[in-house]
Amino acid sequence: MAYEAKTKLTEADVDAFIAGSPRPADGAALAALMRRVSGLEPRMWGPTIVGFGSHKYPLAGGRFSESIAMGFSPRKSALVLYLAHAPGWDRRLARLGKHSTGASCLYINKLSDVDGAVLEELVVAAWEARREGA
Repeated sequence: MAYEAKTKLTEADVDAFIAGSPRPADGAALAALMRRVSGLEPRMWGPTIVGFGSHKYPLAGGRFSESIAMGFSPRKSALVLYLAHAPGWDRRLARLGKHSTGASCLYINKLSDVDGAVLEELVVAAWEARREGA
C-alpha cells in the first residue's frame, strides 16, 4: 500500500478561511509576515493549514512525500506555526515571549504575547533553512 499524505494542497480560499477562523486578525498578520518573507502567496493545505511553499521529505523505502515549507493554523486554542528548526532556534525561542512547542510546532496564544521582531527572525531563519534543503 502506497503512503498518501493526509494534508494536501487544496484550492480553498485562504482569505475566507482566515476571516472565518477563531483568530482572524492574528491569522491575517501571520499571513502577511510569511508572504513578505517567502515572496509567495499562501495556499490552503487541508482544511485548516495556511502554507507557503512546499518541500519534499524522505519516507521509508526511498520514497518521498510533500508538505508545506512553512505555515500556520489559527486555531481556537492557539496559533500553531509550522516552521523549520533553523540554527539558533532555541536562542530565538528564549527571547520570543509566551509560547510553547511540540514536536514540530510552535504554539502562541496570541501575537501580542510575543516579540514581533523575534517572531520575524524565526520565520526568516525557517524559510532560509527550507530553501537550503533542511
